[in-house]
Formats: sequence, structure tokens, C-alpha cells
Amino acid sequence: MSAQDTYILGIESSCDDTAAAVIHNDVVLSNVVANQEIHRAYGGVVPELASRAHQQNIVPVVDQALRIANIDKKQLSAIAFTQGPGLMGSLLVGTSFAKSLAQGLGIPLLGVNHMQAHILAHYIKDPEQRAPEFPFIALTISGGHTQIVRVDDYFDLTVLGETIDDAVGEAFDKSAKIMGLPYPGGPLVDHYAQQGNPLAYAFTKPKVGALEFSFSGLKTAILYFIQKETQRDPKFLETALPDVCASIQHTIVSYLMDKLHNAVDQTGIKRVAIGGGVSANSGIRNALNEVRNTHGWDTYIPKFAYCTDNAAMIAMVGALMYRQGDQTPFSATAKARLKL
Repeated sequence: MSAQDTYILGIESSCDDTAAAVIHNDVVLSNVVANQEIHRAYGGVVPELASRAHQQNIVPVVDQALRIANIDKKQLSAIAFTQGPGLMGSLLVGTSFAKSLAQGLGIPLLGVNHMQAHILAHYIKDPEQRAPEFPFIALTISGGHTQIVRVDDYFDLTVLGETIDDAVGEAFDKSAKIMGLPYPGGPLVDHYAQQGNPLAYAFTKPKVGALEFSFSGLKTAILYFIQKETQRDPKFLETALPDVCASIQHTIVSYLMDKLHNAVDQTGIKRVAIGGGVSANSGIRNALNEVRNTHGWDTYIPKFAYCTDNAAMIAMVGALMYRQGDQTPFSATAKARLKL
């Protein structure tokens, strides 16, 4: 089958979003995501509820992706799925479905690393984004991961540094929870931050290795700060919320940029890309645009649709794997922990 006839179905189920997408020649024909609203009531993702919701959503989501792409399942060249990392129960649903469908259709199965997909989402052909040349530095920032990765080729990735405790997305969400904001709180912090003064309050950046991250101490500092201020004035957050959010976001974004500067200095590579759910944050996007002008970096920011968990990025990696003749055995299992 020629590359022009290649259709890849991507399936993503690593956390609480059930997603399916079809790409043709690296162009997205459909990208369907079913969100799970049930977790809002619990202030975070409940793994058992997530896996049950995936079981309910996966058939209609895949069916809708095929319908929007206007193709029959028999036209598919291969099926790519998220093998890990993620919540085991959630991963198992996507893995089992992908195996069954690929086996039934007699086409290749392609197991994809979720974090690699966030990085390679830049190679989806879309007029709203550019693809970086190799080598480049990737900052992957999400609810579960914070990593700096050197990317020398599609499948030649080296982790230069990562968080030693919590991920940046968790720091945003937990900070929001401390302030009484509903889950998921990260986007709300970003929303209020745009209305506040980023220099209103100072939070100390964690001190770890040059390319390492730590967010647990920062979360504790924010908790103590909020407790202290609300004891002094119970209505503190009613008036200060935008300034507090802006100050938290400024601290986190500045911390991320410090690490990127270290990575660029150490490697000499000035091509920098971001990926993962937190790459939708306006603060990090603005900071990257700023260093493009002040430091001459060539920066790459993904389209919003490819920032959060989505199946188009899984299908993109699948297309690259298919192109070089890779296949995943049907005996492959889901892996909650899967390194780049």
C-alpha cells in the first residue's frame, strides 16, 4: 500500500479522556475526544470510574472518528494505541479494543508512548503549527509528567531532566484546589492570572539540579501562604484571587523557563518545542514567544487541539512507525510506567 493510501486510526485512553482520530498522509481527518465530567465531583480523576467510562465511550468515539473521516474501517492501514504511561485500568480498555479491532481487520497494531506522542504532535500537518527540524529540545508538561527531552530523530529521544516529585500540571491543579477552585483547576488559574499582577506575591522557586524539577515544596509554600492570609482576612481571596493566580503562574512559568535556558546553554540547541496539557497555558506560550525575540530561539507551540490528551498525536506516531515497518505484537500489554 502506498503512503498516499495510508489511513491510521489512533486510540488514546491513558487517563480520563477517550479519544479516537484518523489521519491520512499526516493530515488529521477526524479527532474526537469524549471527556469524563464525573471526576469534577471528586476533585480529581478516580481511576475505577475512568476505566468504566472508557468502556462506555470507546465504541461510539471510534465510530464517530471513522464517520467524520468518511472512511470505512476496512480502509484502515493500521491501528495505533496508547500503550503507556497512564492509569492501568484506562490503558487496558484502549489496548484491548485496539488489539481486537486490528486482529479482526488483519492489520498491524502499533503501541505508542504517550509522552513521545506529545512531542511528535508537532509533525501533524496543520496550517496552524510548524514542525521543528532535528535536533531540538522538547519540554513535556502535563498533569503527570514534567520532562526536558533532547530529540535527535523521531525515535531517538533522550530525557535530559525531569521532576523528582510532582508534575507541573498537578502543581497548578493543587494550587487551584487550595484556593477553592473546582477541578480541573489549572485552566482556571490561567484564566484568573490574566487579570492579575504577576509580581503581587513572591514564591520561592525550588532548588534542585540544573535540569531537574520539583513542585512539592512550592505547593506547600502556596498552602501556607493562603492559610496565613485567610486567617488574617477571611475574605482575602475574594479580592486577591487574580493577583494570587498571576503570582503562582508567574513563578511556575519562570521556573520552567529557567530550566529551558539551562538546557539550551548545555546543548547549544536553540530549537525549543513544548507539548502536553500544560502547553495550553497562556503564560508558558507568552514566555516562549518572548525568548524567540530576546534570545533568538526557534520556538514551536502546538495547536490547542494537540496539547491536551488526544488521539491525533497517537495516530501521528503510528504513521511514523508504520512508515518504517514497525509492528507491535498482539501479546503486548499496557504499561502504567513506560519510559521514553
